[in-house]
Amino acid sequence: MPNLFWILLLCAGLVGCQSWTDSCGAEAKPPLRAIERPVDLKRFMGDWYVIAHIPTFIEDEAFNGVESYRLDTDGTIATTYVFNNGSFDGPLKTYRPTGFVHNRETNAEWRMQFVWPFKAAYLIAYLDADYETTVIGVPDRDYVWIMARAKTIPEARYQELVKWLKDNGHDVTQLRCVPQR
Repeated sequence: MPNLFWILLLCAGLVGCQSWTDSCGAEAKPPLRAIERPVDLKRFMGDWYVIAHIPTFIEDEAFNGVESYRLDTDGTIATTYVFNNGSFDGPLKTYRPTGFVHNRETNAEWRMQFVWPFKAAYLIAYLDADYETTVIGVPDRDYVWIMARAKTIPEARYQELVKWLKDNGHDVTQLRCVPQR
């Protein structure tokens, strides 16, 4: 029985010392979280122009990026992401993942499914009161999207959102503006 005692003591110590660290043991930020206030899904639906992003590999040369949402009767979110690849006249790319509301208390945390059965976290991390600008992120901050209802936003507003990203642990040196025409 002494071995069980030492094992339990060790486990208790490890739990008590737990903190957010990266793989090298350096202090790291906790995962990005969705906003805590409720999101009106019907109001959030529609077209959102991608103003800037830390892109995934499928969109690292996107032009004219638009993400569109439609709330289906079964509660899923039909999503269409369209952009020209490489230039304004580049080939049109279209992706149609399905969104699933993960946190029904706020509607701000979704899961996106591009390929069954895999779902990826999708966090509405920022949303202005008028539903005109939003920031969508993922927990590890590797990808992020600044989106707006219009193709462009004033430079001052863009800089505010970039500052918000930086203040919330994103590497803004990786941010890429998405040309819109």
